[in-house]
Amino acid sequence: MQVYLNDRVVPSAEAKISVFDHGFLYGDGIYETMRAYDGVVFMIDEHMRRLRRSAALIGLDIGKSTEELKLAIYETMQSNNLRAAYIRMTISRGVGAIGLDPALCKSPTFIVMAHEFKDYPKASYEEGLSLIISSVRRNLKEALNPQIKSLNFLNNILAKIEAIKADVDEALMLNAVGFLAEGTISNVFFMKDGILCTPSVECGILDGITRTIVLELASRNGITAEEGEFMPEDLYAASEVFITNSTMEVMPVRRVDDKHFEAGEVSKLLLSKYREEVSAYLREKQGESPSLWE
Repeated sequence: MQVYLNDRVVPSAEAKISVFDHGFLYGDGIYETMRAYDGVVFMIDEHMRRLRRSAALIGLDIGKSTEELKLAIYETMQSNNLRAAYIRMTISRGVGAIGLDPALCKSPTFIVMAHEFKDYPKASYEEGLSLIISSVRRNLKEALNPQIKSLNFLNNILAKIEAIKADVDEALMLNAVGFLAEGTISNVFFMKDGILCTPSVECGILDGITRTIVLELASRNGITAEEGEFMPEDLYAASEVFITNSTMEVMPVRRVDDKHFEAGEVSKLLLSKYREEVSAYLREKQGESPSLWE
């Protein structure tokens, strides 16, 4: 496996960072995860804009142009001979003396990793995933802005540990006042009384790129959607539930705690429309991106 580290691709055995890196010491950094289909990174510009927003919110100078960021992604994919890929770009504050002052770090550490993407089992889309509502609350947005896609992921990890112990696929977190927020790696949607519901950004969630696309697709296909504040009881009373992110796309949910659901028509429709959106994007971008292998 080849990894892009700072300014070049190196073998994974050589992709090492310092013990004084503030990403390691303090979780001081940001990241983005992306999915590539047939050699094209889906919604790469949107991911790059969100990465820069995260950087701005923590006062981090990435030190690379957007074009350089994109080229690093594609170089990593090509070095690993990957066309269908899961990609993670990580940028930490960098190496510096022990201490919280960002000025201790003179330049950021930049990493891109690309792995072969393996589709979720077909049965998952037919039957859905199992979830719990975690006892772990989402970080208070006034304490750590969820619009920062931060390396500090312990909040989500604690909820994930609870999901593993419960033998389920994902955990949903409530915010500090008890409204539904998001999963450890996903946004949540549910149908109730004919309306597609999802927690609003004000509930303390990351505005997922897939979430935004799904809301647009719902509008285009005559599905009324509402972003708002919802209690667990609203979710339990739903006719169908699904979760979204860049890798799973639109994934139905079969169970939340002790409440069971069927993979519904809305999630099936939106998954189909989402994949049409991906196909259209690929047709548009294949000639523009540096993703075509000779």
